[in-house]
Amino acid sequence: MTTTTLKNHIGLRATIKQCLVFAYRGFLKIKSVPEQLVDITLQPILFMFMFTFIFGGAVSGNFVAYLPIVIPGILAQTVIMASISTGVQLREDMDKGVFARFKTLPIARIAPLVGSMITDFFRYSIATSVTIFAGMAIGYRPAGGLGGTLLAGLLMVFVACCMSWIFVWVACVVRTAGTVSAFSMMILFPVTFLSNAFVKVETLPWALKIFATWNPVSHLITAMRSLLDHATINGDFWYTIVGALIILAIFAPLALFAYQKRS
Repeated sequence: MTTTTLKNHIGLRATIKQCLVFAYRGFLKIKSVPEQLVDITLQPILFMFMFTFIFGGAVSGNFVAYLPIVIPGILAQTVIMASISTGVQLREDMDKGVFARFKTLPIARIAPLVGSMITDFFRYSIATSVTIFAGMAIGYRPAGGLGGTLLAGLLMVFVACCMSWIFVWVACVVRTAGTVSAFSMMILFPVTFLSNAFVKVETLPWALKIFATWNPVSHLITAMRSLLDHATINGDFWYTIVGALIILAIFAPLALFAYQKRS
C-alpha cells in the first residue's frame, strides 16, 4: 500500500493523535529556542512602558488614567502581531524541506498544520497573560474582576486563532518567510494604529475617524475594555465574534486548499 493510500485511510482518532504529536514538536522547538517567545513576553512590556509613560500624560492627564485605555490596545497589538509568526514559521519549515519530509510519512497531511496551530494557541495565551499582568504591575486594576478579565483574554485568543489562518494562507502562496512577515506587517501596523487602541477616536481627523470607527480592531478593543472595566458584553463583542468567524470561514478553506497543493 502506498503512502498516499495510507493517508487516505487514516481515521479521526489517529489524525487527532498525530496533531498532538506535532503540537508537542512545536513545544520542543520553543524549549530548544526560547528566543521565539521574545515577541510575546518582552515586547508587550516594552511597548506598555513606552506608551504609558510617554503618552499617558498627554492623552489622559496621567499614566494611571491612561492604563484602562492603553492596556487593551497593547493586548490587541501584541497578540495580533504574534499571529503573524504562525505563517512565518510555516513558511520557514516549507523552505527548509521539513514539510517535504512529512509528505513521505504515512500521516494525515493536515496534522503538521493543526499541530502548529495548537502550539500557537499556547503562545497567544502567554502573550495575553503577560500583557495583563504587566499592566497590573504598574497600577492597572480591571474593575471587571476575574470573570471579565478571563473573558476578555479568551476573546483575544479566539480572534488571534481565527486571524492566524490569514497568515497560513499567505505562507502557502508566497515564496519566502521574509515576504510573509513584510506583507503581514504592512497590513497589520496601519490597521492596529489607525484604531482606538492608543487614542480616542474623537481626537482624530475626520477621514481617520471614519476609518477607525469602522475598523474591526476598534470593535475588538472596545469589547475588551467593556469586559475588563465593567464585565459586560456589548454589541462590539458580538460584532467581533461574527467578524472573526467570517475570517475563519473564508481563510481556513483557502489556507487548507493552498496547503494541500503545497504539501
